[in-house]
Amino acid sequence: MTAPLVLTAHPGVGDVVEGDALVSPDGFSARYDLDRTTGVIARESHALHGQSIAGKVFVCPLAKGGFATSWALYDLRARGLAPLAMLFGWANPVMVQGAVLAGVALMDQLAPDPMEVIETGDRVRVDPKAGRVEVWPRATMRLHPTPDGGAPCRWPG
Repeated sequence: MTAPLVLTAHPGVGDVVEGDALVSPDGFSARYDLDRTTGVIARESHALHGQSIAGKVFVCPLAKGGFATSWALYDLRARGLAPLAMLFGWANPVMVQGAVLAGVALMDQLAPDPMEVIETGDRVRVDPKAGRVEVWPRATMRLHPTPDGGAPCRWPG
């Protein structure tokens, strides 16, 4: 198995999660960039327009938005459309509050910079309380059968 790339930071919020990365060069506002009824980026000028953040480890440089961000994230969670985690270069306090309210893992100020080392499709494990993120590049992933006989899943090694 290939060893993961490890990113570290101060402790974040939320539980340990693992999933596929969705990386955006644009900042993110849960209120203004997203269609909260579908979990899809709706702002046409956003680099990820038309893509869903649901069930992803969402990576972007900057959290944007005011107090409406908190209830927007909570609404996403209630609809089953929230991301697993959010990794930011910098997250504002309102985004952190929204992540706590919605039960979404969140970390920021990671080293190395996640925008430089994580790509869409990479497998990412986020451990906010430990201040640790592990990344397996998509190129190192192989399909493995699932125990229940369902569709194969990507996994390191």
